[in-house]
Amino acid sequence: MELKGKKIIMLAEEGFEDLELWYPVIRLREEGCEVTIVGTGSSKTYRGKYGLSVEVNQEVEGILVKDYDALLVPGGWAPDKLRRYKKVLDMVKEFYDEGKLLATICHGPWVFISAKVVKGHKMTCVNAIIDDVVNAGAIYEDKEVVVDKNIITSRTPKDLPAYMRAIIGYLKK
Repeated sequence: MELKGKKIIMLAEEGFEDLELWYPVIRLREEGCEVTIVGTGSSKTYRGKYGLSVEVNQEVEGILVKDYDALLVPGGWAPDKLRRYKKVLDMVKEFYDEGKLLATICHGPWVFISAKVVKGHKMTCVNAIIDDVVNAGAIYEDKEVVVDKNIITSRTPKDLPAYMRAIIGYLKK
């Protein structure tokens, strides 16, 4: 419970990668974090790629960045939907500008690319979007987890243990 009092946003949309949403949510709650599932307003419940569902606690419209310590984006098909919402991109940019933790895995960097916060940062991602990450000005590294300032990235569900160690370690600072 070392992270009691930390408030985390997990973004959600239809088609999230089930493990990439639920594994971090469970681990962060085990550490004492308050995790809020934030949606775009398109639904109150989203279904993951493999059938798990998640209920939204709050819509992005009502979020005050000052009230949170970190924002996480799962992979799957959800990032392609999330990056289409200006409010989501504005919130990501505000987290970045305030130096708060942004973490993502798999296809999640698409959201950070669309929010224009990746240029010059070292990052990793699923191999399908390496070109997108590089073309957005990031420096791609093929590692299970990459930490660069306030951005943490990982590749796929097999990297979740390293991803969560990095996130929890960052939040303990």
